[in-house]
Amino acid sequence: MDLTANDVSKFLQVSEEAVLTWTKEGKVPSYQLSGEYRFNREEIEEWMLRQVNLDDLHIDPKEHPKGLQQFNLYRALHKGLVLKDVEGESKEELIRNSMEIISKQLEIDAEVLTNLLLDREKLMSTAINRGVAVPHAREFLLSSANDIVAVVHPKTPLEYGALDGEKVHTLFFLFACQDKRHLNLLAKIAFFCHQPENLEALKQKLDKRELLSSIKAWESNLNQLQPA
Repeated sequence: MDLTANDVSKFLQVSEEAVLTWTKEGKVPSYQLSGEYRFNREEIEEWMLRQVNLDDLHIDPKEHPKGLQQFNLYRALHKGLVLKDVEGESKEELIRNSMEIISKQLEIDAEVLTNLLLDREKLMSTAINRGVAVPHAREFLLSSANDIVAVVHPKTPLEYGALDGEKVHTLFFLFACQDKRHLNLLAKIAFFCHQPENLEALKQKLDKRELLSSIKAWESNLNQLQPA
Protein backbone atom coordinates (compact mmCIF):
# COMPACT_ATOMS: atom_id res chain seq x y z
CA MET A 1 0.00 0.00 0.00
CA ASP A 2 1.48 3.35 -1.09
CA LEU A 3 1.13 6.31 1.28
CA THR A 4 1.61 10.02 0.72
CA ALA A 5 3.39 12.41 3.09
CA ASN A 6 -0.05 13.65 4.10
CA ASP A 7 -1.14 10.10 5.02
CA VAL A 8 1.96 9.61 7.18
CA SER A 9 1.46 12.99 8.87
CA LYS A 10 -2.02 11.90 9.93
CA PHE A 11 -0.77 8.62 11.37
CA LEU A 12 1.97 10.39 13.35
CA GLN A 13 -0.22 13.41 14.18
CA VAL A 14 2.36 15.92 13.06
CA SER A 15 2.48 18.37 10.17
CA GLU A 16 3.11 17.22 6.62
CA GLU A 17 6.05 19.62 6.57
CA ALA A 18 7.63 17.72 9.49
CA VAL A 19 7.26 14.40 7.66
CA LEU A 20 8.90 15.83 4.53
CA THR A 21 11.74 17.25 6.62
CA TRP A 22 12.41 13.87 8.28
CA THR A 23 12.21 12.19 4.87
CA LYS A 24 14.78 14.53 3.34
CA GLU A 25 17.01 13.93 6.36
CA GLY A 26 16.76 10.18 5.77
CA LYS A 27 14.90 9.49 9.04
CA VAL A 28 11.81 8.00 7.38
CA PRO A 29 11.92 5.17 4.77
CA SER A 30 10.58 6.39 1.44
CA TYR A 31 10.94 6.30 -2.34
CA GLN A 32 10.10 8.75 -5.11
CA LEU A 33 7.41 8.41 -7.75
CA SER A 34 7.10 11.08 -10.45
CA GLY A 35 9.16 13.41 -8.31
CA GLU A 36 7.01 12.99 -5.17
CA TYR A 37 7.79 11.10 -1.99
CA ARG A 38 5.85 7.88 -1.40
CA PHE A 39 5.92 5.55 1.59
CA ASN A 40 5.39 1.81 1.86
CA ARG A 41 2.84 0.95 4.53
CA GLU A 42 4.76 -2.04 5.90
CA GLU A 43 8.03 -0.08 6.03
CA ILE A 44 6.33 2.76 7.92
CA GLU A 45 4.85 0.27 10.40
CA GLU A 46 8.25 -1.28 11.06
CA TRP A 47 9.85 2.18 11.27
CA MET A 48 7.35 3.24 13.95
CA LEU A 49 8.02 0.09 15.95
CA ARG A 50 11.78 0.57 15.71
CA GLN A 51 11.94 4.16 16.99
CA VAL A 52 14.24 3.80 20.01
CA ASN A 53 14.19 7.50 20.83
CA LEU A 54 11.24 9.53 19.59
CA ASP A 55 12.95 12.69 20.86
CA ASP A 56 15.25 12.39 17.83
CA LEU A 57 12.27 13.37 15.70
CA HIS A 58 11.62 16.54 17.74
CA ILE A 59 7.86 15.93 17.80
CA ASP A 60 5.94 18.95 19.05
CA PRO A 61 2.36 18.22 20.26
CA LYS A 62 1.37 21.75 19.14
CA GLU A 63 1.81 20.59 15.54
CA HIS A 64 -0.93 17.97 15.79
CA PRO A 65 -3.65 18.46 13.16
CA LYS A 66 -6.84 19.69 14.81
CA GLY A 67 -9.60 17.15 15.27
CA LEU A 68 -7.63 14.13 14.00
CA GLN A 69 -8.74 10.78 15.46
CA GLN A 70 -9.62 12.30 18.83
CA PHE A 71 -9.87 9.71 21.61
CA ASN A 72 -9.41 6.78 19.20
CA LEU A 73 -7.15 4.94 21.65
CA TYR A 74 -9.65 5.51 24.46
CA ARG A 75 -12.49 4.17 22.31
CA ALA A 76 -10.51 1.13 21.16
CA LEU A 77 -9.57 0.16 24.71
CA HIS A 78 -13.13 0.80 25.87
CA LYS A 79 -14.19 -1.91 23.40
CA GLY A 80 -11.38 -4.17 24.59
CA LEU A 81 -10.01 -5.67 27.79
CA VAL A 82 -7.34 -5.14 30.44
CA LEU A 83 -5.87 -8.41 31.71
CA LYS A 84 -3.51 -8.68 34.68
CA ASP A 85 -0.98 -11.36 35.62
CA VAL A 86 -1.42 -13.50 32.52
CA GLU A 87 0.73 -16.65 32.72
CA GLY A 88 3.43 -17.32 30.16
CA GLU A 89 7.11 -18.22 30.30
CA SER A 90 7.70 -17.36 26.65
CA LYS A 91 6.35 -14.92 24.07
CA GLU A 92 4.48 -17.75 22.36
CA GLU A 93 2.90 -19.03 25.56
CA LEU A 94 1.85 -15.55 26.67
CA ILE A 95 0.23 -14.75 23.32
CA ARG A 96 -1.56 -18.09 23.27
CA ASN A 97 -2.91 -17.66 26.82
CA SER A 98 -3.99 -14.10 26.07
CA MET A 99 -5.86 -15.13 22.93
CA GLU A 100 -7.80 -17.77 24.84
CA ILE A 101 -9.49 -14.82 26.58
CA ILE A 102 -9.37 -12.02 23.99
CA SER A 103 -10.69 -14.21 21.14
CA LYS A 104 -14.04 -14.45 22.92
CA GLN A 105 -14.34 -10.65 22.79
CA LEU A 106 -13.50 -10.64 19.09
CA GLU A 107 -15.60 -13.73 18.33
CA ILE A 108 -12.71 -15.23 16.36
CA ASP A 109 -11.08 -18.63 16.87
CA ALA A 110 -8.26 -18.40 19.43
CA GLU A 111 -5.92 -20.67 17.47
CA VAL A 112 -6.37 -18.64 14.30
CA LEU A 113 -5.55 -15.40 16.11
CA THR A 114 -2.59 -16.95 17.89
CA ASN A 115 -1.07 -18.18 14.64
CA LEU A 116 -1.57 -14.80 12.94
CA LEU A 117 0.12 -12.97 15.81
CA LEU A 118 3.02 -15.41 16.02
CA ASP A 119 3.57 -15.20 12.26
CA ARG A 120 3.95 -11.43 12.66
CA GLU A 121 6.42 -11.86 15.53
CA LYS A 122 8.56 -14.17 13.37
CA LEU A 123 9.05 -11.35 10.89
CA MET A 124 10.09 -8.83 13.55
CA SER A 125 9.46 -8.35 17.25
CA THR A 126 6.61 -5.94 17.94
CA ALA A 127 8.34 -4.62 21.08
CA ILE A 128 8.55 -0.81 20.99
CA ASN A 129 11.08 -0.65 23.85
CA ARG A 130 10.70 0.66 27.42
CA GLY A 131 8.99 -2.60 28.41
CA VAL A 132 6.07 -2.33 25.98
CA ALA A 133 5.05 -4.40 22.94
CA VAL A 134 2.20 -3.97 20.45
CA PRO A 135 1.35 -7.43 19.06
CA HIS A 136 -0.78 -7.28 15.92
CA ALA A 137 -1.49 -9.52 12.96
CA ARG A 138 -0.07 -8.73 9.54
CA GLU A 139 -2.74 -8.10 6.88
CA PHE A 140 -5.56 -8.77 9.38
CA LEU A 141 -8.48 -6.37 9.81
CA LEU A 142 -11.63 -6.75 11.88
CA SER A 143 -14.91 -6.99 10.00
CA SER A 144 -16.63 -4.82 12.63
CA ALA A 145 -16.86 -1.02 12.58
CA ASN A 146 -14.79 -0.68 15.75
CA ASP A 147 -11.08 -0.92 16.51
CA ILE A 148 -10.21 -2.97 19.58
CA VAL A 149 -7.19 -2.74 21.87
CA ALA A 150 -6.57 -5.20 24.69
CA VAL A 151 -3.92 -4.46 27.32
CA VAL A 152 -2.18 -7.47 28.85
CA HIS A 153 0.20 -7.50 31.82
CA PRO A 154 2.19 -10.74 32.08
CA LYS A 155 2.56 -12.15 35.57
CA THR A 156 6.33 -11.73 35.21
CA PRO A 157 8.09 -9.32 32.77
CA LEU A 158 9.04 -11.30 29.69
CA GLU A 159 11.96 -11.37 27.25
CA TYR A 160 10.48 -10.14 23.96
CA GLY A 161 13.36 -9.31 21.64
CA ALA A 162 13.26 -5.55 22.24
CA LEU A 163 16.09 -3.44 20.84
CA ASP A 164 16.77 -1.89 24.23
CA GLY A 165 16.94 -5.35 25.85
CA GLU A 166 14.21 -4.58 28.40
CA LYS A 167 11.72 -7.26 29.36
CA VAL A 168 8.10 -6.51 28.45
CA HIS A 169 5.68 -5.64 31.27
CA THR A 170 2.78 -4.42 29.10
CA LEU A 171 1.36 -5.57 25.78
CA PHE A 172 -1.15 -3.62 23.68
CA PHE A 173 -2.84 -6.17 21.42
CA LEU A 174 -4.05 -4.12 18.45
CA PHE A 175 -6.95 -5.14 16.19
CA ALA A 176 -8.12 -2.47 13.76
CA CYS A 177 -10.96 -2.42 11.26
CA GLN A 178 -9.17 -0.21 8.70
CA ASP A 179 -5.59 -0.15 7.50
CA LYS A 180 -5.08 3.57 8.10
CA ARG A 181 -6.68 3.38 11.54
CA HIS A 182 -4.29 0.55 12.37
CA LEU A 183 -1.28 2.76 11.62
CA ASN A 184 -2.75 5.73 13.47
CA LEU A 185 -3.37 3.64 16.58
CA LEU A 186 0.10 2.13 16.37
CA ALA A 187 1.61 5.61 16.35
CA LYS A 188 -0.71 6.78 19.15
CA ILE A 189 0.27 3.85 21.40
CA ALA A 190 3.98 4.48 20.71
CA PHE A 191 3.61 8.16 21.67
CA PHE A 192 1.59 7.34 24.78
CA CYS A 193 4.22 4.88 25.97
CA HIS A 194 7.01 7.39 25.32
CA GLN A 195 5.82 9.56 28.23
CA PRO A 196 7.48 8.57 31.57
CA GLU A 197 4.32 9.20 33.60
CA ASN A 198 2.31 6.92 31.30
CA LEU A 199 4.92 4.18 31.56
CA GLU A 200 4.78 4.38 35.34
CA ALA A 201 0.99 4.04 35.21
CA LEU A 202 1.33 0.93 33.05
CA LYS A 203 3.81 -0.62 35.47
CA GLN A 204 1.23 -0.23 38.24
CA LYS A 205 -1.12 -2.54 36.32
CA LEU A 206 -4.09 -0.21 36.52
CA ASP A 207 -7.53 -1.73 36.10
CA LYS A 208 -9.53 -0.92 32.98
CA ARG A 209 -11.41 2.02 34.49
CA GLU A 210 -8.21 3.63 35.78
CA LEU A 211 -6.29 3.07 32.56
CA LEU A 212 -9.15 4.45 30.47
CA SER A 213 -9.18 7.55 32.66
CA SER A 214 -5.43 8.00 32.20
CA ILE A 215 -5.62 7.59 28.41
CA LYS A 216 -8.60 9.91 28.10
CA ALA A 217 -6.80 12.64 30.05
CA TRP A 218 -3.69 12.22 27.88
CA GLU A 219 -5.63 12.36 24.61
CA SER A 220 -7.63 15.32 25.86
CA ASN A 221 -4.40 17.15 26.67
CA LEU A 222 -3.11 16.50 23.14
CA ASN A 223 -6.29 18.01 21.72
CA GLN A 224 -6.01 21.08 23.96
CA LEU A 225 -2.48 21.66 22.69
CA GLN A 226 -3.65 21.75 19.10
CA PRO A 227 -3.74 25.18 17.45
CA ALA A 228 -7.12 26.83 17.03
